[in-house]
Amino acid sequence: MAHPIFETSRLSKAFGGLMAIMDLSFMVMPNQIKAIIGPNGAGKTTLFNIVTGIFPPTGGTVRFKGEVINGDKPHRIAQKGISRTFQTVELFENMTLMENVMVGRHTRTRMGFLRSGLRLPGVKKEERSILETAQERLNMVGLIHKANEPASGLPLRERKLLEIARALATDPQLVLLDEPAAALNETEMWRMAEIIRKIRDQGITVLLVEHRMDLVMSISDEIVVLNYGEKIAEGAPDEIKNNQKVIDAYLGEEIEYA
Repeated sequence: MAHPIFETSRLSKAFGGLMAIMDLSFMVMPNQIKAIIGPNGAGKTTLFNIVTGIFPPTGGTVRFKGEVINGDKPHRIAQKGISRTFQTVELFENMTLMENVMVGRHTRTRMGFLRSGLRLPGVKKEERSILETAQERLNMVGLIHKANEPASGLPLRERKLLEIARALATDPQLVLLDEPAAALNETEMWRMAEIIRKIRDQGITVLLVEHRMDLVMSISDEIVVLNYGEKIAEGAPDEIKNNQKVIDAYLGEEIEYA
């Protein structure tokens, strides 16, 4: 029987007197696309910030490949195989697309500043490997033709794709995508869905936060629904679509076209 690649157990997070996440337990199996949905303020991005070491949890545990990771620094978590994107795309505007993705590769480099500066043996080989990986990731998201253009000139959809390419440059086993389809038109949204499937097909597990229910219902293997920091439902898309608690708390009329 397969073991989960990721799981939370009775996870909680308080900000002062406000509980952003309460007693949250769920697991993600290898090669799944698992979505986290819920209204604004439900705790979805807080969850991602805990998983990636930005916030410590108030209680409970986060496990990755069986190892407790809450309390680890963000760079250590990235080295262990978790990467993410953000709701607000964060790019190095004055760098080219290629350079942006190469920066994402730094958690997998071994030579260090001194050896690189002295051009010691192995440096050129590692630089070539970084470049090849960056090219592969840009090609994967369909941006290789713009590799040498500045990131500042990209439209929103391509900015989102570049951030995904940079996250993939760390060779993650689990990638957290925070609203990748937000503000995209219908055509762009379905192209994004293809990219997410492609990521999963490369053997990378996906944990997805998204408000676009048509996308969530079409690509997710399982869905967790949060409301005011609590899990109110978990299951396959068809189960979630027909769960009265979920309809009342979140989906409402959206169920008509989800």
